[in-house]
This record gives sequence, structure tokens and C-alpha cells, in this order.
Amino acid sequence: MFKRALQKYAKHSYFLAIGLFYSQFASSADINLVLEDQHGQKLSGAVIELINASTHSASKTLPLAVMDQVHKQFLPELLVVQQGQQVNFPNSDNIRHHVYSFSQAKPFQLRLYSGQPKEPITFDQQGVVVLGCNIHDSMVGYIYVASSESVYKSDKKGLISLTLDTLPAQVSVWHPLQTAPLENKKIITINSQKQLLVTVNTSSPAPRNTFGSKFKAGND
Repeated sequence: MFKRALQKYAKHSYFLAIGLFYSQFASSADINLVLEDQHGQKLSGAVIELINASTHSASKTLPLAVMDQVHKQFLPELLVVQQGQQVNFPNSDNIRHHVYSFSQAKPFQLRLYSGQPKEPITFDQQGVVVLGCNIHDSMVGYIYVASSESVYKSDKKGLISLTLDTLPAQVSVWHPLQTAPLENKKIITINSQKQLLVTVNTSSPAPRNTFGSKFKAGND
């Protein structure tokens, strides 16, 4: 009788383990986020980051990212990197630039140079870094430094597809043209596997003849 009871317990434990496995698998969800501005226009270049996701492992080597300077513009205008990642700032123009940032997440400067700077810059603190050129005030660029590996950028149709291990989940939303201060991130909670519409209030980009308030204290 004891043997039969033991077999029954083992069988129950087996099915319980299988049930737990499939319940965890079923909890994962493929989510489509659609980003729009307050006028219903699809919003490209929005950054979505999963909150409380696994952070970058110190043992993992991150590739060297590149923020180029072409035709007196930063290319790309928005670069997304991981915390601790290095960024190279080549100058592909035939004139010199002086790249710098006052942002709290990474204040730095690359004094007047052409071609290749001496060494890349390490972005070791999460946040938003606004870039400028001390010679050409019309140049403005952004580096979004993510604290997790689960970070995405919306495409031209304002679409982001992501896979979440569990629901509900929280994500942060940021865009360089948001009306909220640049250091702010909008927090939303995803509760279902349905397509989710996310609205970000934006303002039209100001004429680029000055950095203006983008470099005031508090904009990190």
C-alpha cells in the first residue's frame, strides 16, 4: 500500500511540474505597441524600456557604438546604447566640430577636432544625454542610455513589437520631442496581450539656431 501511495505521489508531482512549466510558458506574451502623438500621427523614434528587466552583465562585451557627424548633423540623431557602453564620435565632415554635453547623465566634451577622436566615450550612467557642437549651434543629437537589455525604438509606423515573460509588466516611454522635461519618462502598465496604443504629447522641433533650454540644468 505504501508503494502505491508513493507511485501516486510521484505521478501527481510529475503532472504538477508539467503544469507549472506550461503555465510559465503561457505567461509569456507578444505585444504590439503603437506610438502616436496627441494629433494621432504615428510617432517614430520613441524609446520603450522594460522596467525591472535584467540588467547588462558586466562580463558581456558590448560593441562599440558610433555617433557620426555628417553635413553638420549628428548621425543618427538618436542613438540607443546600454549602460556602460562606449560610443565613438567620428567627424566625417571636412570641417572641425567641438562635441559636448551638459547632461547630468554624461557631461563631457571633445574639443575642436576633425577625423577620429583620440578615444571613445563611456556612458556609464543611465539617462538621456543631449549632444551639441560648440561651433555649430544647429547640431543637436541624443543618446539614450538604457539600464536594461530590454529596450526598443519605434519604427517609421510608430510600431514596437516585444515579448514579455510575464504580465502585467511596466515599461517606460520617452521621445526627444516630448513636451515633458527630457529627463522624464512616461510609465505605462501592460496588462493584456492586445495591441496597445500609447500617446506621447510632443511639440514641433524648434528652429535649430540655438540649444536653448535643452541644456539647462535638470535636463539629463
